[in-house]
Amino acid sequence: MGQSSYTTIRSGMEATGEVVDRKSRFIAQIAHVAGEREAEEFIAAVRARHHDARHNVPAWILEDGRERCSDDGEPSHSSGLPTLEVLRGAGLANVCCVVTRYFGGTLLGTGGLVRAYTAATQAAIASAREHDQLAVMTLVTPVVVQIPYSAYDRVSRMAADAGAHVRDTLFEQDVQLTLAFRAGEEAAFVERLREMAAGEELARVGEPSFGPF
Repeated sequence: MGQSSYTTIRSGMEATGEVVDRKSRFIAQIAHVAGEREAEEFIAAVRARHHDARHNVPAWILEDGRERCSDDGEPSHSSGLPTLEVLRGAGLANVCCVVTRYFGGTLLGTGGLVRAYTAATQAAIASAREHDQLAVMTLVTPVVVQIPYSAYDRVSRMAADAGAHVRDTLFEQDVQLTLAFRAGEEAAFVERLREMAAGEELARVGEPSFGPF
């Protein structure tokens, strides 16, 4: 994907939404997943929960760009892809959605199915927003700074001005600050710190990863 942030369902939570069209019930269930295996486990859990349903249509999308969907016996492109498109359109990642359909006895046609699967998925996302089940994950770079006590106030102000969040502070022989920056925003701070220390390296820059910021 190459993006610097994405939205996901909070870990351990599940959002649901339901629509009814001509007596067919469409129940969308969305959960946070960290990878393909967790997605498959969630799909299996929903299928077990709704074993008596006509269809359990899955779609998942990960922050690394991998995604998958299935029509689970519905007409081609009538269900899995519309569900996935809603997840994409909402900017969601590391989520799996399964839309369960209990058949109401009336065929809805491809257009009707697209509308129903889309609406159910949208309803689940709206419910997640309403119940504070969404979290924004940002690509964050950790920076650990080792400085003398005399520089603590100045460096703290520099970090705040650069948009850093202080994750931890250790007061020992020196002061160790653990900072978090939005990926890319740490470079100017590290350069200013180097200038302040007359070329001495006081910062260790870690690998960026996704997390709350």
